[in-house]
Amino acid sequence: MSTFDPLDRPSRRATAVSRRDFLHTSATGAVLFAGNVIGGESMGYCAENPPVDRAEGVRPLYVYSLRQDGTPQAYDEAMTAACLQGVINRDAPTVYLVSKTYARPQYWLDLLSKGGRWLEGRKIKTLADLNALARLAGSRLKGAVIWDPDVPASINVATTIAGVHDAVVFSPEYADRYLKRRGLPVIEDLRGKFTGRETGSKKNDAYRWAIRQYLQKGRCSSRLLCLFEDSYSTRRRGDAGYVVTRDWAIKRRAFVFDLSPWGDEKPQDDPRQRLGLDLETYRTILAETLRQAAGKHMTELTGFFAFSKYSNMPDHRSAHEPVPTEWESVWLMSPYNCYQNTISSNCFNQSFHSQAPWKPLRQRSSVDKAALEKKAYVCILMADYDSATPLYDFLPTHWQNADRGKVPLAWGINPNLIETYPDLISYFYSTASPADTFTSDASAAGYMNPNQIRRQYLPLFVAHNRRFFRETDMSIAPMVLDRDQPSPAVKDAFAQFSPDGFATIVMYAAPGSRLPEPQVWNGMPVTELINDACNAASPAQAAEAMSRAITARGSKQPGFYLFRIVWTNPTMIVEAAKLLRQSRPDLDLEVVGPNTFFALFKQHVKKGNP
Repeated sequence: MSTFDPLDRPSRRATAVSRRDFLHTSATGAVLFAGNVIGGESMGYCAENPPVDRAEGVRPLYVYSLRQDGTPQAYDEAMTAACLQGVINRDAPTVYLVSKTYARPQYWLDLLSKGGRWLEGRKIKTLADLNALARLAGSRLKGAVIWDPDVPASINVATTIAGVHDAVVFSPEYADRYLKRRGLPVIEDLRGKFTGRETGSKKNDAYRWAIRQYLQKGRCSSRLLCLFEDSYSTRRRGDAGYVVTRDWAIKRRAFVFDLSPWGDEKPQDDPRQRLGLDLETYRTILAETLRQAAGKHMTELTGFFAFSKYSNMPDHRSAHEPVPTEWESVWLMSPYNCYQNTISSNCFNQSFHSQAPWKPLRQRSSVDKAALEKKAYVCILMADYDSATPLYDFLPTHWQNADRGKVPLAWGINPNLIETYPDLISYFYSTASPADTFTSDASAAGYMNPNQIRRQYLPLFVAHNRRFFRETDMSIAPMVLDRDQPSPAVKDAFAQFSPDGFATIVMYAAPGSRLPEPQVWNGMPVTELINDACNAASPAQAAEAMSRAITARGSKQPGFYLFRIVWTNPTMIVEAAKLLRQSRPDLDLEVVGPNTFFALFKQHVKKGNP
């Protein structure tokens, strides 16, 4: 059976301490929010149902404020609001959620409502309560799904069902409060449904039922999977980080789950399950999604594993640390044509932002034509903005730094996030200086291990990446992550969409694995990404780490040193470069942008130098 996906509906046709080391167009007026065409597929939708303010001639923007006060009641409110938002925003960007305790959603609303950006001129109307939000949904809301607090996984199953049926997810308490008032039919009441009779695990029974009823029948998207933490420990403390994201799951009709990638130990939330059961169910989801996609497209997996459930944390003793658990997750999903958009918690309004109109992006940076000299060339990758949360929440702070533009920098963002936050990425491009260059991050247009891609799917991998690299004007992949050096087939693939540069980190490697020799492969420069300074807490630490790394590589001149530094500001880089020059007068050190770095590296290697 072919997979259903809202992107394929004919009536609305297409015309994401460091995570890995711990843890414009204006669209005012009466318009149709038609999206930009990307690879023959639109990222927006035509406006069909939402009300229009006839007096103003401008579509109202309805704002609802979540209390987010750390209580179970706030968790339930966020679940209801996010589901309603996803249903309402299915056809046009209409509802926007803000928070009384988290300022970033309001920050983006304010920024995008001025300077000729797409929300300027939209009349804001405040929604007083959930009843007002439900009234706005009107006939688009088809019913309710009640989840079972005794089976935390059922909240994810309920979200999957709600996305397919245009429904809202209610806790039992919210069902008692709102069902009769709204006169909503109950599509599914999951209380008592999952007993462990099938697998010995209520959790896995729930997901396997959902696989049969929704994934295998092609009722869910094969383009998006959501790895969203369930209610096991989050509801009691009011942690709605992976609740406010469910508007995106609802709008996209995604399959939602929360499972361990490990088969050699039992997860914290289900210690009585048979060893390896979570992993078996995880693989079943991936395999069925691959079958549904039928080689026509790749699949984004958004969300992150729950640290305390599946890795070694103070409240859960495990043989697996968080970073290896991340790597195991990516290793697991890559053969199924899945790429990860890892951290996406507290990413508000994805169903709204995703519909912003945008044009193909163009970069301002260029290649410095300076001749190759006997220098130590240093390039800095401002890394780990490859997933939705860092892009949405962390990057704005560092982007506003007064020293940005004083030194050439590569900013690693993953171009596939143009599907989720096109307006945010367009903002960063429009405000970049000539010293700022955007590259992909981990690993290209999505985080995966390229060596794990099955050979028959490499053409699909190339087409996927070529599309996103073209639309974001990228040609460099400086942070390819894998467990061994890239195979010749993988380098052939990258040369087709990343011809101006390729660099890799090989971590958690198997015995015998190694970094690639510096080389030019089919015209593409290939080198390593140096991770030594990634978590430097000060300019002095960064300078010292870079100095040690340069020494370890022979302090060569010409020498080429590409450093990954995570979630820091340009001031630290400016000061670190100054300290490095002072401490290493033996080096004629020059900080260059990635285009210049790889162009000079290519010149050097083509002259016969190793």
